[in-house]
Amino acid sequence: MFTKILIANRGEIACRVIRTARRMGVRTVAVYSDADAKSLHVEMADEAVHIGTSPVSDSYLRGDKIVAAALATGSQAVHPGYGFLSENPDFVDQVAAAGLTFIGPSAASIRAMGLKDAAKRLMEKAGVPVVPGYHGEAQEIVVLASKAREIGYPVLIKARAGGGGKGMRRVEHPDEFSEALSSARREAKSVFGDDRVLVEKYIDKPRHIEVQVFGDNFGNAVHLFERDCSAQRRHQKVIEEAPAPGMTEALRKAMTEAAVKATKAISYCGAGTIEFIVDASQGLTPDRFWFMEMNTRLQVEHPVTEMVTGTDLVEWQLRVASGEKLPKTQGEIKLAGHAFEARLYAEDAAREFLPATGTLHHLKFPDTVPQGAAMRVETGVRAGDAISPYYDPMIAKLVVHGRDRPAALEALGAALARTEVAGSIVNTAFLAALVTDPDFSAGDVDTGLISRQQQALTEIAPPSGETVAAAAIAASGAGALPPSDDPWSSLAGYTHFHGMARQIRLKFGEDDILARVSVRPDRRSQVTLHAPYDSANSHDLRAIPRLARWPGHITIFEGAVGYTFAVPDPLARGDDAAAASGSLRAPMPGLVKLVRATKGDTVMKGQPLLILEAMKMEHTIAAPHDGVIAEIATEGAQVTDGTVLVRFEDMQG
Repeated sequence: MFTKILIANRGEIACRVIRTARRMGVRTVAVYSDADAKSLHVEMADEAVHIGTSPVSDSYLRGDKIVAAALATGSQAVHPGYGFLSENPDFVDQVAAAGLTFIGPSAASIRAMGLKDAAKRLMEKAGVPVVPGYHGEAQEIVVLASKAREIGYPVLIKARAGGGGKGMRRVEHPDEFSEALSSARREAKSVFGDDRVLVEKYIDKPRHIEVQVFGDNFGNAVHLFERDCSAQRRHQKVIEEAPAPGMTEALRKAMTEAAVKATKAISYCGAGTIEFIVDASQGLTPDRFWFMEMNTRLQVEHPVTEMVTGTDLVEWQLRVASGEKLPKTQGEIKLAGHAFEARLYAEDAAREFLPATGTLHHLKFPDTVPQGAAMRVETGVRAGDAISPYYDPMIAKLVVHGRDRPAALEALGAALARTEVAGSIVNTAFLAALVTDPDFSAGDVDTGLISRQQQALTEIAPPSGETVAAAAIAASGAGALPPSDDPWSSLAGYTHFHGMARQIRLKFGEDDILARVSVRPDRRSQVTLHAPYDSANSHDLRAIPRLARWPGHITIFEGAVGYTFAVPDPLARGDDAAAASGSLRAPMPGLVKLVRATKGDTVMKGQPLLILEAMKMEHTIAAPHDGVIAEIATEGAQVTDGTVLVRFEDMQG
């Protein structure tokens, strides 16, 4: 066994690897960028090496710096985590050339499965069913459009070197093909450095079911059953579970046998995942599944497999990479219970899941789950950490296990309802809504479920009068809620003879709220709200809600929903009037990838004006109204949240 390994990654996966390595007595070395200098994985590791500035191209994608750090610290092996360089065969060659061990498959295996088109041809030869589509070398638009017509619309354009939903576009009509192809190619080139694509038939009711496989250097290969990852938004997984709901023994046998066959076809060593697409329109049958791709690394969702099989897949990785045989034979791997993983992201679900940034001023995870269930939280952040625009905005993974699917689902709902985040927009409420969706609850899932129910799943009821009242009391520092950080809060509302009313101003979204807070003789607070919130009623709060105070804001938690109120500083001068009204601002930090209009152009509401690349995804910025462009950002410009991208001419004159 190794005595020291370097982890070529960051965030929660780096922390995950460190925990197992520590339990096994293996010392760890972290690498970090400028943005991650004070991050949790750096704190947890035995040693840490700075490898560059914040952009991934200058740090976590610099294989030369990572190998140099491994050699300088006396590391014997490199664990790639997932993402970044984990599926880069050239990096594997670099590691091997330096005399180090790569904790993962060989470069040859990664190359065999790294390009989707070549992998599918290889799988066809191995007798593994593949999805109908074009996987050829010709990349001219005429060829690809012709193949799309032959396959039949709708089709899916996919980056051949890709994964994680990047470089992927669904196309419903031939007229949309050219634009979708250009967009997919740009994104694929940006993320993977390869803009080549393949075109496949889009399955009407697709289920994404994958099989966890593991191989060693002695020719052994096993599966650890399946995971269902059909709950997706923007082709990215949101909630994963194991086993797949509704799985039949016939399909499981056919699918796991095909997965092991694929693993052995490339003499695979290490952890891997064989992804299949299943046509669930007629139930789960063994003749309606096809190979999609192989991920030659540990998956983000690997914890659900660990929960239902009682294994530690990172331990398996270390053991196999150090030359040991697989810890278990196929017959020794048993499936027990049901597990879910929910990905907690900094993103605005109501705005098409737009990635968000911010500082996690308050972060609290539940410490209990319903009796008989188990839970673990995988995270790489702490309260006070910032969500950086440079990396994936995932905050944590909530992983639960129960005796069966209903018990596990109940545990997941309970965990989400007790999760508290303040300082950034998060998707907790969306996840909780998905857990209680009738179709999802019944196990009737497919990859289109979220898009079909998106409005209902992302809609959040406005705060109740009681919620607003609680925020007003918290802002006032009055006695019915926990004391604020204000040293004068104990005197709030005090007079010698009776409680004096105090006027509190709050802001929720675009709504300005005026509340009147008074303290009764028994020190309880009473709140009267002005329109539009319950102006006819006063609120005498008896229960203390869950809340978080952070600079200029108060967040009140009701179940999985966090209602955040801004608390205006009465001494600060507002500059709303000075703000440019005829402008379009960046909704997040990012790179202006493409500009589609110029100064002087007359544009219509909804017309795409430019494309902003942020968090490894492209976001189209469209005109909010008809108008004439006075100024527009230039291609290649790096912008921050709120930067003016477009100014419109004043049409009033």
